Amino acid sequence: MLAIPAVDLREGHVVQLVGGAYEREEVRLDDPVRIARQWALAGFSRVHVVDLDAATGRGSNRDLVIQLLWDGVAALQVGGGVRTGTDVRALLDAGAAAVVLGTRAIEDPDWLYRMATAHPGRCLLAADVRERMVTTRGWEKTLQRDVLSVVDDVSSLPLAGLLVTAVHREGQMQGTDLPLMEDVVDASPFPVFASGGIGSLADLRALEERGVAAAVIGMALYTGALDPRVVAEEFPQ
Repeated sequence: MLAIPAVDLREGHVVQLVGGAYEREEVRLDDPVRIARQWALAGFSRVHVVDLDAATGRGSNRDLVIQLLWDGVAALQVGGGVRTGTDVRALLDAGAAAVVLGTRAIEDPDWLYRMATAHPGRCLLAADVRERMVTTRGWEKTLQRDVLSVVDDVSSLPLAGLLVTAVHREGQMQGTDLPLMEDVVDASPFPVFASGGIGSLADLRALEERGVAAAVIGMALYTGALDPRVVAEEFPQ
């Protein structure tokens, strides 16, 4: 399994939120480029970058995202507010290893089909989940769709993978939703990337045992609950 640090961007800073709630910001750090380099120096080969402002319509950190891509210290999977074909192409042309597609991809299946077929193996579908129901628009809208129905709907597409975030566990470091991740792995023909609630090496090992291909880690790395070098060494691929 591959461990991937999260670099969540808000107002030009790196932040960590609890439970997907903007009023519960627990971490705020300056200099996102320095932080991405820090994760690369710790041994991580890939970094997960999300523009939270763009995802929620509060603004944009696109120039900063491009700067991170051009810095080239690690492979980046990039998302947040990616809602047009031009957005996807621009990020790939700037060097993104994969583009994370969320709200529009979930709400507009035809658009997701066009993006996935135009860029096979380069689009990562993000399904943010609260108690098995998919949320969009930066966790602000809950759809009446179970995540497994989404997996079934996209199973024929040439996606790079499926990123499932347990929003109800996000930032709490009390363990991820293992039954959810296990069910998604069983249903998905793609590699599954898990996020939300990871707080220990035991959590990471439990995900690996259930067939998860990659884990995106935020709060536990930023608070020191996990030693980044230990994590990068044990979960390199």
